[in-house]
Amino acid sequence: MGHHTFNASRADKLERAGRRYRYLSAEELLWGLDLDGDQTVVDLGSGTGFYTDDVAPHAGLVHAVDIQPAMHEYYRDKGVPENVDLLTTGVSDLPFSDGSIDAAFSTMTYHEFASEAGLAEIHRMLAATGRLVVVDWAATGTGSAGPPVDERFTATEATDALREAGFRTDHVAVRPETFLIIATRN
Repeated sequence: MGHHTFNASRADKLERAGRRYRYLSAEELLWGLDLDGDQTVVDLGSGTGFYTDDVAPHAGLVHAVDIQPAMHEYYRDKGVPENVDLLTTGVSDLPFSDGSIDAAFSTMTYHEFASEAGLAEIHRMLAATGRLVVVDWAATGTGSAGPPVDERFTATEATDALREAGFRTDHVAVRPETFLIIATRN
């Protein structure tokens, strides 16, 4: 399961607000992150920066991490906020010091990096009470949008993997096509 990477040649689809907000609103993401304006945040699988742009005004610094250089090129052409730093790397090899990140989020990308190594790396970089918000396509969905169902995880599978990686689950919501998990680093 997992490891489906979005085709960068279709990046324009990631900027369709009506479609994106159908599955996760900016308000819900910000509620989950619970930012006060000074934190350092990492967007795991930032793509075109669609959700990064929503978070940036509420954070001190946002690191937009994506493994595809073409996604960052798209974001640069669109315009990157001053407090956003673009990093081209995978989630299993993040260039942050231990405990240096206040919060992280993944919007529809968990299935791309879900592994022991990836989750351990997120745990390592988060501060002692760092928050992680994961919204992803659910294996219980129909597959009418997003990656194929056999490449997705259930909320229970994701929650179990996060717990094994050292996270405490604070909130779980399962929807028809997606799930939302808010977790805190133990």
